[in-house]
Amino acid sequence: MESKVTFIHAADLHLGAPFRGLRAVSDEWATRLTHALYEAYDRVIAAALERAVDFVVIGGDSFDLSETSYGDYLHFVTGLKKLEAANIPVFIVAGNHDPLTSWQHDYFELPANTTLFSADRPNFALVRKAGQPLCIIGGRSYFNQTWPEDVSIAEGITRSAARETLRPTNPDIDQAPFAIGLIHSGLNLDPYKAPTTPTELERSGMDYWALGHVHMLYLWPDAHDPRIVFSGCIQGRDIKETGPRGVYEVTLRVNAPVKLSFIPTASVVWQQLEVDVYDCANVLDIQNKIMRELFRVNGKARCEEMISRITLVGATPLCRFLENETTLEDLRVNLNETYPSFFCDAIINKTMMPLDRSKLAAEGLFPSVFMRIASEQQASADDELYYLEEAFTQRNLSSLLTRLKDVDELASEAETLVLDLLTKDDRS
Repeated sequence: MESKVTFIHAADLHLGAPFRGLRAVSDEWATRLTHALYEAYDRVIAAALERAVDFVVIGGDSFDLSETSYGDYLHFVTGLKKLEAANIPVFIVAGNHDPLTSWQHDYFELPANTTLFSADRPNFALVRKAGQPLCIIGGRSYFNQTWPEDVSIAEGITRSAARETLRPTNPDIDQAPFAIGLIHSGLNLDPYKAPTTPTELERSGMDYWALGHVHMLYLWPDAHDPRIVFSGCIQGRDIKETGPRGVYEVTLRVNAPVKLSFIPTASVVWQQLEVDVYDCANVLDIQNKIMRELFRVNGKARCEEMISRITLVGATPLCRFLENETTLEDLRVNLNETYPSFFCDAIINKTMMPLDRSKLAAEGLFPSVFMRIASEQQASADDELYYLEEAFTQRNLSSLLTRLKDVDELASEAETLVLDLLTKDDRS
């Protein structure tokens, strides 16, 4: 009997996803990202082959659209066949983007190594190695694009139910040392997408839960046995999906902690950057500083190509020039032409003119009065916090107490913003 099992946990491939928003800015980069999705999937397959894993699980949304093209299916199945040739099984659940009703079986037939779990009940499979039972896999797919909010998608996916179901054809099922669950669910992070609770998963008797739907790497913080894990999407699709994207290589050992190894798969990463331009003498200096920051961030991203959205901040006399949309667009175009492997989709100006606070105080006008009152309020932290807490409560917002450490910083930022607005015309 094998004392360990190693597998790839992937999810949210979203093959065939359109890039309509980006296409309006750059048709070339929208097309590049379409290819990047294929490349990311190819890297998932390559990782499984290079590591000779025992199997691969895909936690839903393999396709982005309910009406996916033949080309998308062909690319997908070609990857599965490569795994079949290496005797690596694949287990898939359908998600809300690619529910069972949308799979175009007239386009293709899944290879013999691939199991697509049904949606009408919990499904169970047994992976064997050298003829011996190795790992139980339990899962359930979406049938259509919605899931009943009052039904847990994980209901019935337990180790005991798997043994009961599989025992008639696998009398040695109890010898399987490992068991994992596979679902496409928002857990309790997104109650509208096949919700379930960490408590239910923890009581299932499984060693690991492989989840899809949440597009970021996320490990349920309080779960140690079993591990409850989102592997995230394999390729970021918009500016909200920044940073490295990929899959997990998971290793389970008897009586040992779960080992997770992140494998990056994205060939293009998205980044949001803030660049403080307070020390720039002219707009060319700003362009050069942005470029240095792009290289710095890209060096940490483990990826050659990058799409960025840049926000300029800081107090600078150049603020009046940066308020001109033509200047910002010229700056963006110049950046994109300077280094073709980077693409900036937007530059946002949040700079402000420098404030001479001593001069404002000496003038004795309204800005001076405002600064005095703001200073008095900030000197009494309890009164300041009470005022903010009351305002939050009146608007049915969550308590501010958990963000207590941010209050002084927020108050300072608010004072600076008001002063900037009050004196803007005088400093133009």
